[in-house]
Amino acid sequence: MWAAEGWDDYELLDAGRGEKLERWGAYTLRRPDPQAIWPVCGDVRWDGADAVYNRSDSGGGVWEYINSLPESWTINYRHLTFKVKPMQFKHTGIFPEQSVNWDWVAGKLAAQGRPAGDINILNLFAYTGAASVAAASAGAKVCHVDAAKGMINMAKENAALSNVPSDRIRYILDDVMKFLKREIRRNSRYDAVIMDPPAYGRGPGGELWKLETHLYDVVELCAELLGGQPLFFIINSYASGISPASMGNILNISIGRRFGGAVESGEIGVARASGGFILPCGCCSRWERG
Repeated sequence: MWAAEGWDDYELLDAGRGEKLERWGAYTLRRPDPQAIWPVCGDVRWDGADAVYNRSDSGGGVWEYINSLPESWTINYRHLTFKVKPMQFKHTGIFPEQSVNWDWVAGKLAAQGRPAGDINILNLFAYTGAASVAAASAGAKVCHVDAAKGMINMAKENAALSNVPSDRIRYILDDVMKFLKREIRRNSRYDAVIMDPPAYGRGPGGELWKLETHLYDVVELCAELLGGQPLFFIINSYASGISPASMGNILNISIGRRFGGAVESGEIGVARASGGFILPCGCCSRWERG
């Protein structure tokens, strides 16, 4: 398992009984987590959370504010700054465990020794842009694609907060499949791909997305956009029915057969601040050129 490290403004304080207790900067949030199926370890701060996300029996849920919170606030990860806010479906706009990939990408870019802006990365299902900001801050040019206007607006805010030059990220509001097919017709080329697809969703025009049905097809389309010496390809997933090995097989079959290289797959997670366990948060598969 790859466990996130390097956070000062985020801590997993405890987890158990289907919930997790986290510190986001100055505020403590209590949220559901289906992976936390053990008893809580007894952190005294469980009852002192500033806000709690309560699930509804009919699906979804609502935030209950125990203490007054600002509409949004910022947290830092190394030299990056991100906006945080309680959002629908228990989210905050940032997935702290993904810092393992931000650091990995930054390391791969640094190893290239190429001028800033000389590496083009395609970030699909890019959400609030943390991966886009991390890659652009490390010197890449990023094409950021998401189907939700609100998420793109938040991604722009995150880029500005981290002082990313305005010409480093291009924002595209579109259905991923439609965008990829247009890019193929344009003979566009990218050096690397990052994607974090949802289990289920719809594009801005109502286009249906199902991970099990469409993931391989999207990877195949991306393969047509990779240049002759691509650097890496990352797939993240939070869908419980897709294993790291399954995503690794997709990368081996689609990308590995074209470009060689190697694939590594595994879970990503966050360690409890005071030790004792790592909370699994999703899975990831990475291909890189040999």
